[in-house]
Amino acid sequence: MAVEHFDTVVVGAGQAGVAMSEHLRDQGIEHVVLERSRIAERWRSERWDSLVANGPAWHDRFPNMQFDDVDPDVFPPKERMAKYFEDYARMIQAPIRTGVNVEWVRANKGRPGFTIKTSEGTIEANHVVAATGPFQKPSFPDIVPQSAGIKQLHSSAYKNPSQLLPGGVLVVGGGASGAQIAEELNKAGRKVYLSIGEHYRPPRSYRQRDYCWWLGPLGMWDEVGKQKKKHVAFAVSGYDGGRTVDFRRLAHDGITLVGVTKSFENGTVHFADDLVRNIAQGDADYFEVLREADAYVERTGMDLPPEPEAWELLPDPECLKHPVLSLDLAAAGITNIVWATGFQFDFSWLQVNAFDETGAPLHKRGISSEVGIYFVGLPNLTNRSSSFIWGAWRDAKFIADHIAIQRNYLAYRKA
Repeated sequence: MAVEHFDTVVVGAGQAGVAMSEHLRDQGIEHVVLERSRIAERWRSERWDSLVANGPAWHDRFPNMQFDDVDPDVFPPKERMAKYFEDYARMIQAPIRTGVNVEWVRANKGRPGFTIKTSEGTIEANHVVAATGPFQKPSFPDIVPQSAGIKQLHSSAYKNPSQLLPGGVLVVGGGASGAQIAEELNKAGRKVYLSIGEHYRPPRSYRQRDYCWWLGPLGMWDEVGKQKKKHVAFAVSGYDGGRTVDFRRLAHDGITLVGVTKSFENGTVHFADDLVRNIAQGDADYFEVLREADAYVERTGMDLPPEPEAWELLPDPECLKHPVLSLDLAAAGITNIVWATGFQFDFSWLQVNAFDETGAPLHKRGISSEVGIYFVGLPNLTNRSSSFIWGAWRDAKFIADHIAIQRNYLAYRKA
């Protein structure tokens, strides 16, 4: 089979890969996008059935195409999100090849560029963009052995309550995924324990503006002079029409809150004594956003009505007054564990000098330490917006511009 040649190969056809294709097209750069499954596959098959976007339709989109059948303030369901990227790829005539797995990428020896080995043959390119996103390899601690007889699955494999064994569920993880799944299971009549670690808990909306809107005027997308917390769960979602994640409300609705899941021994799970502290820190973060929003309204004179009820907290539930530190799973009727504990990077296919000793990408704004290799779609690639749809679009433009500049260097010939 003949070796194909492109200036740029983009790996992944999710939001980052589709955005990358648009900007490469605008620069007139010959490229191909390789996708092992379908466009936006993770929206389709690697999330639960009731998942919706974390931002409203007016916000969670690319600048050049709106949703034509979704109210701007609605949180689109996952199937509609996948269709959006399909429609966008069609609109820009993105050269996407689906069903093509990239097996490895290696730097060429004695000549520029890279060789890309795929399931459909070999490609050579001057530039390679890793657009596989942050949700690559499900991550959960090896705490409860399979021999314990408990059904365990990661949130990326969870679909709906009927998938689980009869009985109760321990959901581990206090971010958007864990909170949504725990609430769905509770509404389905399951006994639910929710294990909560450190988290960032902003309001879903305040004073008639969504949190995504407040991030703009308050300068929080760019984080100038103030960094958001790293490596903590982000407890905000569009579930149930978009409500603030309120752990006290979940507890009053019947969910038992517990601290970080630490260990398992003889059928008993042990939790850290940190639930009160974690909830208190989440409350502090929440109120900080309210204070900054109020200060902005006062400073600018915007006509946004006060929302005093947003400052009110529900009474502490019993599980917060007297935290559960251990749980005999059999005695509690717990037959399932859902690990909503996030993901790890998996760049094993990218066999180049672009990673640190932990396997994390070495880059600045997506430009890696290996000349010609780029990353787009990763959290905090540029700032807080980078893993959001519109932020990935803007980061991709920067990468496409950089590739165009590098092409000019390589094209230079002395007169």
